[in-house]
Amino acid sequence: MPNRRRPRRGSMGYSPRKRAKREVPKLDTWPEPGEAPRIQGFAGYKAGMTHAILIDYRPTSTTAGQEVQVPVTVIEAPPLKVAAIRVYQNDGYGLKTVGELWSDRLDKELKRKVAVGANTSLASEIETIKKLQGEEVNVIVHTQPSLVTGIPKKKPELMEMRVGGGAYDKRLEYALSLLGKEIGVKDYVKDGDVVDVIAVTKGKGFQGHVKRWGVKLLSHKNSKHRRMIGTLGPKRPGYIWPTVPQSGQMGYHQRTELNKRVLKVGDKGEEVTPKGGFLNYGKVSSSYLLLHGSVPGPAKRLIRLRDAVRPTLVKIKEAPTLTYISNESKQGV
Repeated sequence: MPNRRRPRRGSMGYSPRKRAKREVPKLDTWPEPGEAPRIQGFAGYKAGMTHAILIDYRPTSTTAGQEVQVPVTVIEAPPLKVAAIRVYQNDGYGLKTVGELWSDRLDKELKRKVAVGANTSLASEIETIKKLQGEEVNVIVHTQPSLVTGIPKKKPELMEMRVGGGAYDKRLEYALSLLGKEIGVKDYVKDGDVVDVIAVTKGKGFQGHVKRWGVKLLSHKNSKHRRMIGTLGPKRPGYIWPTVPQSGQMGYHQRTELNKRVLKVGDKGEEVTPKGGFLNYGKVSSSYLLLHGSVPGPAKRLIRLRDAVRPTLVKIKEAPTLTYISNESKQGV
C-alpha cells in the first residue's frame, strides 16, 4: 500500500456533520469558579462586526502599548430573566434532576415557549427544595427578544445556566435570591474578561466534495466531472469508510470558540451602531458586548457565553483602552 503523502482533508472530530438539533446551544461543560457563588453564563444576539482602534494590551505582542486596529463583534445582550431553579444529584451515571422550582412571576411571553401555570405555593416549594440532597444547582433563564429591535420575534429562548462557586448550600441560596428577577450582562462579565463563545454556525445547505472538504480538483482530462474524489475506497471491505470526503450538509453546526476577550460592556447601543444600522440586523438599542475577533453564526443568531474552561490568554490588570470604534456605514458605497 503506498504511503500517504498529503494531509487529510477536514477534521473528523466534528463528524458526522449533521445539522444541529436546536438553534439554542446546549452546554455540558462548566469550569469551577472561585469561592463566591455566581452565574457562569449569559446569552445575547449577534448584531454584526466592525473595527476598533485600541492600545495593544498583549504584553508579548510586537505592538504592545501601541495603537492597533482590530476586528470586533457586537453582541446585543438585554437582561435575562430567571424563570426556575433546577437541582441535580450525581447517581453514578451522571447528573439526575431531583427537584425543580418555578417562579410565581413569569412573563406572559414565556407561554409561547412552554406551558406554565401560576405557582401558588412558592413558599412551601422553597422549603421542599431546601431539604433536597443535591450537588449541582442550575437556573433556567429566558431571553427577552421583545427588548431587541433587530430580532423580529416575541418567543423567548429557554436555557440553563450553572451556578458555581462555594458550597452547595450557598449556591442554592444565591439561586433562590435570583428567582423571578433579571440578570444584566454587567452582573456576569466586565471589561477585559475572557469568555468562551458557543453558537450554531451559518448554514450553507447541501454542498459538494470540494467546498465541504477542500479536496483537490481532478485533472482536466478526467471523464465527466472534476469536482469529485477519485475513488470511494477499495473493493474490500464492502462499505465506504467514514473518513472518505463526500458531499452533504455544510454549516449549521454547534461550535465553541475558546478564549474571546471582552473589550467593552456598554449600555448605550448607539455607541456601536453604524450609520444605517448593521446589515440584516438594524440598530443596537439595548446593552451590548464588544468581543475581540469573530464569533460563529450569522446576524440575529443567539450567542451563548460561558466562563473560559481552558483560559490561555494573558490576564490583564486593567481593561483594554479603546480609542475609536467605527460607526461608518456597513451598507456599501
